Amino acid sequence: MEYYILSYTHKNTDLSLREKLVFEIRNQHTKDFLFALVENKFIQEAVILSTCNRIEFILSVNNIPKTEEFLLAKLSDYSKITLEELKKTADSYENISAIHHLFSVASSLDSLVVGETQISGQLKSAFRFSYDLGCCGLALSRAIHFAFRCAASVRNSTDISKNSVSVASAAVAKAKVILKDLKRIQALVIGAGEMSTLCVKHLINNGAEIILINREIKNAYFLCEEIMHINPQAKIRVESFKELGNLINKVPLLFTATGAPHSIITQDMVEDFSQKRFWFDLAVPRDIDGIIQEGISVFSIDDLEDIVKENLVLREKQADIAYAIIGKFTQQFFAWLQSLNVEPLIKAIRQQAKESAQKELARGIAKGFLPKEYEKNIEKTLHNAFNTFLHNFTVGLKTIANTPQGDGVIEATRFLFSGEQNPLMVEQYKCEYTETKLFDATNDKKEKE
Repeated sequence: MEYYILSYTHKNTDLSLREKLVFEIRNQHTKDFLFALVENKFIQEAVILSTCNRIEFILSVNNIPKTEEFLLAKLSDYSKITLEELKKTADSYENISAIHHLFSVASSLDSLVVGETQISGQLKSAFRFSYDLGCCGLALSRAIHFAFRCAASVRNSTDISKNSVSVASAAVAKAKVILKDLKRIQALVIGAGEMSTLCVKHLINNGAEIILINREIKNAYFLCEEIMHINPQAKIRVESFKELGNLINKVPLLFTATGAPHSIITQDMVEDFSQKRFWFDLAVPRDIDGIIQEGISVFSIDDLEDIVKENLVLREKQADIAYAIIGKFTQQFFAWLQSLNVEPLIKAIRQQAKESAQKELARGIAKGFLPKEYEKNIEKTLHNAFNTFLHNFTVGLKTIANTPQGDGVIEATRFLFSGEQNPLMVEQYKCEYTETKLFDATNDKKEKE
């Protein structure tokens, strides 16, 4: 088994390409793509992490070159991007570098805005979606849950997430730079998801007056009630999504972050307006089609680079500390994986039993309890007795070794037989998945093979 990641991010892929590579969670196309991956004989498990800034294919495989060849061909067919373009653009990571990259992503060291906390939740959602489908088993579960531990350590040991900037806050900050002050400025926010929620909160904190619309109006009302509960003085109201065409031609400031698969604001909807308008499109794929209109400035995620760079400078020293933590966790992960190899553990336990028997046999002969001439026969009898005693234990340990429950059993067995005084790794390895469900998914995968 090997770890492999194919990665398209804000660092290597333009927004125009990234929006063609988007995989929406719980979407049938995403399900079909995951199923196609794990049905390939070279791929054992798969998780797809798709956000506004990255698309990561996190895989457990048995042949990296064949996996990459299949994945790129499948991705080209899905996105209609040429194979050559996909190859040229992608970053790929194998084994140690794959785990290091995964830990960096989970810890928000690889984000557009270093230190933002959204990525951890997005990774958890992608992981749960995959294992619910039976596309993720023990290998990726171990890696991803270890990544969460690493991310928690980075947050607790550094200030990298303290007063962190998000893409939404960067957009609001950019608007504030342009308009000097957002107090009493009307802002239209389209969408009621996580990004839109952050936009609303930052706009409210800066004194803006919010008009909120969403295709599902009840979700807009839920968000409005949440904001008013936190801040009763907030100026926010909900309008119908049908008013979109009217509102974009009356409100000077717009933030949109929907999950629509196509543009929701097009050139034919735009009318003249006496004020300059500033539109922030935080969606991938983009919500705003290529608008060319005097008096309208459209900013995409990639246009927030100046604020992002400022964020990087502020966090540079903390990032150095964080990368050291990630390096340590990467080493620990592979050492831990090696420790879960059950054969050396069984061999060590049998050797311990043999040495104990020989020691007590020698003591018995030395004290005259046993005749020296029977030493070989007694030694053989003791050896057979320990083999009989350890038989069921050995069979049980081998049977459970490659199941989710096996990690804890092996850790506990090693602790009991070695007398280690350090806390068990399993106590720090808190899995959030349903063991029975994951166990069944792993077995189903083996039966298919």
